[in-house]
Amino acid sequence: MTHSGERTDVLIVGGGPVGMALALDLRYRGIDCLVVDAGDGTVRHPKVSTIGPRSMELFRRWGTADAIRNAGWPADHPLDIAWVTKVGGHEIYRYRRGTAANRPAFVHTPEPDQICPAHWLNPVLIEAVGVHPDGPLRLSTTVDGVVQTDDHVEATLTDHATGTTGTVRARFLVACDGASSPIRRACGIEAPARHRTQVFRNILFRAPELKDRLGERAALVHFLMLSSTLRFPLRSLNGSDLYNLVVGADDDTGARPDALTLIKDALALDTPVELLGDSAWHLTHRVADRYRAGRVFLAGDAAHTLSPSGGFGLNTGIGDAADLGWKLAATLDGWAGRHLLDTYDSERRPIAEESLNEAHDNLRRTMKREVPPEIHLDGPEGERARSLMAGRLENSGARREFDAPQIHFGLRYRSPAIIDDPDVPVRQGQPDADWRPGSEPGYRAAHAWWDSTTSTLDLFGHGFVLLRFADHDRLPAIERAFAERGVPLTVHEGHDSEIAKLYARSFVLVRPDGHVAWRGDDLPGDPTALVDTVRGEAAPREPRG
Repeated sequence: MTHSGERTDVLIVGGGPVGMALALDLRYRGIDCLVVDAGDGTVRHPKVSTIGPRSMELFRRWGTADAIRNAGWPADHPLDIAWVTKVGGHEIYRYRRGTAANRPAFVHTPEPDQICPAHWLNPVLIEAVGVHPDGPLRLSTTVDGVVQTDDHVEATLTDHATGTTGTVRARFLVACDGASSPIRRACGIEAPARHRTQVFRNILFRAPELKDRLGERAALVHFLMLSSTLRFPLRSLNGSDLYNLVVGADDDTGARPDALTLIKDALALDTPVELLGDSAWHLTHRVADRYRAGRVFLAGDAAHTLSPSGGFGLNTGIGDAADLGWKLAATLDGWAGRHLLDTYDSERRPIAEESLNEAHDNLRRTMKREVPPEIHLDGPEGERARSLMAGRLENSGARREFDAPQIHFGLRYRSPAIIDDPDVPVRQGQPDADWRPGSEPGYRAAHAWWDSTTSTLDLFGHGFVLLRFADHDRLPAIERAFAERGVPLTVHEGHDSEIAKLYARSFVLVRPDGHVAWRGDDLPGDPTALVDTVRGEAAPREPRG
């Protein structure tokens, strides 16, 4: 398997979606990497199912979006969220979201969210990355020790399929090894709990007739409003017969209700059910104190764990991969500034904190929601109670958990590698439904159709991109300054007045990850200072707070 002295640029520990996303990003940039995972690639209890729109945009860049969309979710299955007394019982409130086939195109993204649970997603990513010897992924392989020096990291690996042990030397190591991350602990990085840990159960079951029995009442998620134990989502995993029921497990008296009984309690219909799995899990709310220790970086659950309420966890991790990937590549390719890798922490850690807070608000909304017993009644009294509850759900922001573009697209990077625009008004509160990200520095640059098949997002990825909507005699000096520093730059001239209006400035400089680094109506008088800032040569600022 491994031999003493084997080398790679980046060793990724953990072959879950975040580790695989980072491998895809590095491969896209021509960087050699090795991914090791202790598992065999099989997902026995699929959990994550919604891949958020920003993650889908990144998968588009890496060439895997279509495979994820074609993994199996039926295009005609409703994406609705229904709050119900029981599945097939009284429906209190429905957030109608159409189907993958018939929902209207989104103005702010070319890649809307996609249902793809882990047992479908993992095989897509494994095929895209490639298993050893054809690709960099090594399954059934553990990291038994890591030694760090000034210029490399050396890891001891054991291949459990063959029983052989060896070492690999990497320029950098990225720990995507989960919430309990042994590598994070070995680095001495704390990840203190932000809120009380809670215990839940995931009950996986097959109900082959349930979808047909529900008919037009089928939904992607049935949010139960039955009891303190059964007030969480029952989710369709494959759009046909596979379901996951989340059950509260730490607010009862220590009794552990039987899984089949809980499923039967959650269903108003008498329909055949096959129990496939019942696993307890601990919900923790943590963000690591720092994301870097020398040549070791944290990403995904190793860096942050948050409530699944809202589906931000996986998407936050994939965002980590997209931020870190280009910075590692720039460093390995020799054009990064001295402080570029430090901006990974200053950009991504606040995003994890904001996402954690939003997800916790969603969870707290569910936990605090009082369920009057009258909503279960038939007749006028029950209808009245359900109508009142529907109003409460509407007004309390229940939809927000399932529609949060401001989290997927509205989180802003602040770091020494981003040049603020002093003329941008501070956005107070949450954006309204028509909000559309534009070109403010630190934000993901806006999507618009550059031509009939090309999104502006398709222009970004490999190097820096300067979108220009005007002429300027200093443009050659800017191109020369980038070339002298070895920083890749492509200039695209925009002729569409609507895109120019959306981007709001005559010149917008976009980084390889698709976030805006600088914008202005005039090109800067010192092109070298611009290049040095955006490539991370500027000294770090004092920490916030």
